[in-house]
Amino acid sequence: MINNHVSTFFGVLVALAALAAPVRADDRAPEIPAVPTPGNAAEAKNILGAKLLVCNTCHGANGAPKNANVPIIWGLQENYLLKELHDFQHGDRDNEVMKWMSTALTPEELGSAAAYFAKKNWPASPAGAAPAATASPPAAVAVCQVCHQQNLAGGVPAPRLAGQRYEYLVEAMRRFAEGERTNNTDMARLMSSISAADREAMARYISGL
Repeated sequence: MINNHVSTFFGVLVALAALAAPVRADDRAPEIPAVPTPGNAAEAKNILGAKLLVCNTCHGANGAPKNANVPIIWGLQENYLLKELHDFQHGDRDNEVMKWMSTALTPEELGSAAAYFAKKNWPASPAGAAPAATASPPAAVAVCQVCHQQNLAGGVPAPRLAGQRYEYLVEAMRRFAEGERTNNTDMARLMSSISAADREAMARYISGL
């Protein structure tokens, strides 16, 4: 049984790599979570491990995504990761791949997955990454520190932003501003009050921290 589940999730690596073409929600059947035999802790660990390996396809085996539009999740706050997985699973945050991946996790595995990635170390900046932030941050960055804490390192109220991918940050800000992402009303309200140019400057500064 373990080998069957592991083989299934390894096969997903190939499927996810082929997701360059857009896929409609009704083209992909809902994922039925693979579950271990009740009371079999070793089997449960192996099944979860196989599922988490699939995350490497997009988020990187060393925590550094190959695609700049994909966020770094290693070292993010556990409560934030759990909330986002829950939101993806229930449709409160829209992303076809993450909807599919989150529904492959059982309720118990959601917490385990969040804890697993939260305990990882934030990856080192890759070669060719954005330069270090300048000494003068855009004025709007001060507002971010209210929730994202000093130096935007994150905490209980909100996740780490410092060093997050520029492309991901600027797109996330745009989606909040334009009402495409609705799973945080405070962020939607804040981003809609900031110009696109200022959001771009903020994203570029934050990514260089």
